[in-house]
Amino acid sequence: MSLPVLNQRFRTWWQPRRGLAIAEACVIGLVAALSAVFLKVGSGWLGTWRVHSTQIFPVWLALPAIGLTLGFVAGWLVDRLAPEASGSGIPQVKATLANVPMSLSWRVAGVKLLSAIIAIGSGMTLGRQGPTVQVGAGLAAGMSRWVPTSPDHRRQMIAAGAGAGLAAAFNAPIAGVLFIVEELLQDLSGLTLGTAIIASFIGGVISRLLGGGSLDLNLQLTQSSSQFSIPEIPFFVLLGILAGLFGALFNRGLIFSIKFYRRLHISLPLRVALAGFISGIIVAMLPASFRDNTGLRESLITGGAHPTVAAIAFAAQFILTLIAFGSGAPGGLFAPSLILGSCLGHIIGVSELYITGSGSPTTYALAGMGGFFSAVSKVPITAIVIVFEMTTDFNLVLPLMIVSVAAYLVADKVVPGSLYEKLLELKGITLTKEVPMEGALTKLTAKDVMQERVETLDAEMSLEDAMQAFARSHHRGFPVVEDSKLVGIVTQSDLLKTRESTNHTLRDRNLADVFLKEIMTSVPVTVTPIHTLGNVLYLLDRYQISRLPVVDGRKLIGIITRADIIRAEADHLNCDNRTPGLRPEPSYIVYQTRSPSIGRGRLLVPVANPETAGILLLMAAAIARDRHYEIDCVQVMLIPRHSSPSETQVRTAKSRRLLRQAEVLAKKWKIPLHTQIRVTHDVAQAILETINEQHIDLILMGWKGNTSTPGRIFGTVVDTVIRQATCEVVLVKLGKTPHSPLPTPHSFNRWLVPMAGGPNSPLAIKLLPALITLGNDPQIRLTQVFKPSELKPDMSVLEQAIRHLMRRRKLSSTVVALPVQADSVAEGVINLVKTEGYDVVVLGASREGLLQQAIQGNIPEAIASGVESTVILVRGAINT
Repeated sequence: MSLPVLNQRFRTWWQPRRGLAIAEACVIGLVAALSAVFLKVGSGWLGTWRVHSTQIFPVWLALPAIGLTLGFVAGWLVDRLAPEASGSGIPQVKATLANVPMSLSWRVAGVKLLSAIIAIGSGMTLGRQGPTVQVGAGLAAGMSRWVPTSPDHRRQMIAAGAGAGLAAAFNAPIAGVLFIVEELLQDLSGLTLGTAIIASFIGGVISRLLGGGSLDLNLQLTQSSSQFSIPEIPFFVLLGILAGLFGALFNRGLIFSIKFYRRLHISLPLRVALAGFISGIIVAMLPASFRDNTGLRESLITGGAHPTVAAIAFAAQFILTLIAFGSGAPGGLFAPSLILGSCLGHIIGVSELYITGSGSPTTYALAGMGGFFSAVSKVPITAIVIVFEMTTDFNLVLPLMIVSVAAYLVADKVVPGSLYEKLLELKGITLTKEVPMEGALTKLTAKDVMQERVETLDAEMSLEDAMQAFARSHHRGFPVVEDSKLVGIVTQSDLLKTRESTNHTLRDRNLADVFLKEIMTSVPVTVTPIHTLGNVLYLLDRYQISRLPVVDGRKLIGIITRADIIRAEADHLNCDNRTPGLRPEPSYIVYQTRSPSIGRGRLLVPVANPETAGILLLMAAAIARDRHYEIDCVQVMLIPRHSSPSETQVRTAKSRRLLRQAEVLAKKWKIPLHTQIRVTHDVAQAILETINEQHIDLILMGWKGNTSTPGRIFGTVVDTVIRQATCEVVLVKLGKTPHSPLPTPHSFNRWLVPMAGGPNSPLAIKLLPALITLGNDPQIRLTQVFKPSELKPDMSVLEQAIRHLMRRRKLSSTVVALPVQADSVAEGVINLVKTEGYDVVVLGASREGLLQQAIQGNIPEAIASGVESTVILVRGAINT
């Protein structure tokens, strides 16, 4: 059996299906449980050593020194190896599940596991349950990379890993499932529940078998002491209110602590070391019983502690947790929340016992654990189930429900919203409740979007005929059929490899005697008509291809490309944003000038900002002079929707002054110039109308560098023009200079042109000779980003670009071609600009490349937003 057939069978076997999900969930539960047990044993051993060290050395010396040293080591590991492992880890998991690009891998899980052991063992008041959630999710994320499944499937596996980590930490499998549904994924689909239940169950069972008990409670003692009666309800409501108030104060204190550490402007290792040092000093000043959190916790829950001790413990735990967590130390909030709740419940329980002469402080302590946990994490159902599963005491269910729900309502009233989302907002990440593109990606299938008319080549076609077919078509690849059945796919890369092949049996033969079936990619990656767009996008990205044949059995019924998906997403957005039955009124020209029409083409420049208009016009003039184009300059004036563009009176004096800049420049450079002022309800619509009416060949637009419009990448106007304009589009983001917020044309001296071999790369090269005339002694670097794993990069694209530039006789600039290694294109280009100080970055990108955000993030937008230099994005014309 041939290797391609084996690969195809492997890919088919590993397609997303329920059996695979169940098997993967089992492995995830096992691995998450082992990591949770290792975290418990490791931190416990280190904590025991820390306590024993106080018997050898003075406590005021041992505890601060250990906290300082181990805190620095934990912070250093996180800072150097995996910055995503700081804090509790739950916000990072929540962001990943919300499709925010954030690293979650085996490396993050390993660093989190080791650094959490060190941080918790150093004596900082943090929990190990939060880290186990991130460790479980990280292990699941790393495992899911082995399996070429859909993004939704991967998210479900990550959520299952997080639930298994929580279940293993608390020995509470039901709580693990509920935490996924209530906080992380908020999904009740059958596959999500099934994988979560399996992973959490296995995680909880394995952890219990290996001795990973959560709080080491004396269950017989707690069950014999817990009780509940109707007259106690007011006291439990009071406990819930107090837990809600203190929980809200606790959350605000955490945010304040994080901001305070940031104002210190010190590195993460120093912050964690400082937190460990201060924690050591405070614990050294407290009674010896406070050095062992497990013993203190059990004493509070079983009612053996004096109320004064409980009050001191509450204050100490409250302050110590704020000190530790705010530093970014790897540790969670679950255990501190439970301890604080047990302290508060113990105080209320003893008070009730003193007032009424009846009641159980143990019941109040356990109910307080659930209440404070609910107030902090805003997950009341999970809080109830966690405490119940740890104690298995049915007498606790009603008190837990009363306290947890009351605490949640009070805390959410005082401090609305999720703590984890607020922690993400501090990092500049805002989670939206609804992803605009989600409907199209999940509801539409390949059959809905595919192109049914497919150009194919026959397997018996000669290589010579295939080359002619490529020359006649704009396609970069064709499906290959034999007897109407799909047997392979051939791309331009296959032809190039054949031409450069060292295989003499092919190279020495006549091209007419070489057939496509000898060079094609056999058994290509395909999709079925029922695959969702999410699955299609994942496969396109995973195998780095631009098209996927759609097959029914082996019969080719269509083809789907990235452009088809982007078009479907755009239509979905437009349908969502369009008012049914309301057609916008066309724009109206209120001012116009004309010049002789003697150019070979037309270039459109929309002008709006007087500060940037001059530079954009200079760029337009340089391109127009190089290509012998005429320039159309348009100024668009917006009016309210209730007014008619053709009937509204407007003042054009300010707009005409702006257009005169273009007239002066055009006269100086002897370029034909046409100007107009349009009144409209929609700027993008007015620009598109101008493009169609004036037969524009190229449009040059400015972009401010960011957008706040939900669902948009560059902004409403620019996104619409990029998507719908049939002409070439040049998008310019003007950079900043040390002495001015805007650059001058003479500062455009160092040019960087990233190349990837795409269809628009030649457009960027073609634009260069005109634009570099604006600078003084310009220098050009062509570069291509390669993965660090590629030992010998292919320089053919760069060499071809240099040959094209050198053919321009007027080009006297220095041109070099050097590759750069990076994990991603955006990262490589941004680092290169920042380290070597390039003035201008020129990017060639297709329409789907400019607007693509669902596959690997928007690379052009990421580069344009990530550098302060001027960035020029080029998109070719669209064939209609």
